[in-house]
Amino acid sequence: MPTGNILVADDDAAIRTVLNQALSRVGYDVRVTGNAATLWRWVSQGEGDLVITDVVMPDENAFDLLPRIKKIRPEMPIIVMSAQNTFLTAVKASERGAYEYLPKPFDLNELVTIIGRALAEPKPRAADGAEEEGDNIPLVGRSPAMQDIYRLLARLMQTDLTVMIAGESGTGKELVAKALHDYGKRANGPFVAINMAAIPRDLIEAELFGHEKGAFTGAQTRNTGRFEQAEGGTLFLDEIGDMPMEAQTRLLRVLQQGEYTTVGGRVPIKTNVRIIAATNKDLRQLINQGLFREDLYYRLNVVPIRLPPLRERTEDIPDLVRHFFAQAEKEGLPHKQIEQAALDRLRRYRWPGNVRELENLVRRLAALYPQEIINEQTIEAELGEPSANPANDGDREEETLGGSVERHMSGYFREFGDTLPPPGLYHRVLREIEEPLIGAALAATRGNQIRAAELLGLNRNTLRKKIRDLDIQVIRSSR
Repeated sequence: MPTGNILVADDDAAIRTVLNQALSRVGYDVRVTGNAATLWRWVSQGEGDLVITDVVMPDENAFDLLPRIKKIRPEMPIIVMSAQNTFLTAVKASERGAYEYLPKPFDLNELVTIIGRALAEPKPRAADGAEEEGDNIPLVGRSPAMQDIYRLLARLMQTDLTVMIAGESGTGKELVAKALHDYGKRANGPFVAINMAAIPRDLIEAELFGHEKGAFTGAQTRNTGRFEQAEGGTLFLDEIGDMPMEAQTRLLRVLQQGEYTTVGGRVPIKTNVRIIAATNKDLRQLINQGLFREDLYYRLNVVPIRLPPLRERTEDIPDLVRHFFAQAEKEGLPHKQIEQAALDRLRRYRWPGNVRELENLVRRLAALYPQEIINEQTIEAELGEPSANPANDGDREEETLGGSVERHMSGYFREFGDTLPPPGLYHRVLREIEEPLIGAALAATRGNQIRAAELLGLNRNTLRKKIRDLDIQVIRSSR
């Protein structure tokens, strides 16, 4: 049975009671209080092995108390809870020395697991100052999916680990990369972004590594590359799946050896940059097609982050809409509000363009509509515009899944002209269909694997194995 003395501080008496009962039941000695002053007295007197505290207390903010606790008891793990549930809350908890951050409401079983881990392997962290949150929140959303991402990002802030961000177009991959830089230990260095899909393939190596004068036709002077520009900071490689094979080989060498040469150069140049890559493609599928190096994938995929599409976190839409309206107002556009019915209509939309599409819609509403209150009819008019070719849309509605696959495969074979696609087509196609099918079932059941297995007609263990083999991230959320 676990042992340890747990100090709990929370302004909410109901939460204090629940924690006291739950932790006492599994064997911990628990003391509870509703204010920071009592918590500080206990800690300063040497009591307790672990602290659980809410951020907002009636007499003092826990973020002001944490540095004092860490100063006199650096070995004491502190678990911070908060109903604010923002990205900066998670970051600030990490910066102030918290062992773990839990958004409210939290899972008691998860809390018990965290407590056991913290008491078994205490990890003291140096506390430092942090600026107030302000209004410039880089990431917006309080959904369970975003809370998981905030907690992961908070753990990564003081590391130089290479990160791979996967997500559909418009989900905010560059925002996440910028947040990792701006709130990490390389914040004083440059943040340099390069989009592989936006640069001609024959110029990517010169863009990345720079080139010497005369290295190729048109190279009139020596140019610095993005690696040199990002020295001491972060290099964000967007749409890494579009990087040509030759540049992949050179990038792998940089990651392995920590140095590179310019195009046309001979002297190796040492580099000190943090690499963050992003993609909206399935890199494993590109590996099977021989279009992406498997060894480079594993070098880049040290810490994978999957950004959920907006349709998987529709509970964040109200916060996002208010955020974008506030941004538009700061830029000189009229103040706008939105009715609840209009928000409900936004949540029913599928958002193929994700957060970027929502942002564009909100800016359009702010700029083009004279009324201050945006209603459901306005949203319906924006989202329900008729297709440019309704006849074709009607045909598409009658199309079966088999017909859709046949149409897609016909276009796929046409891309290869007189040649054939790489071998292994059967398994590639099945894999490409299987992953979104399982993903859709998990999204429909809000991450409940038992219900998803029943929906798919699969054994639960079979589904778990497929989730693991396909590396599908499961996000539990409530409706």
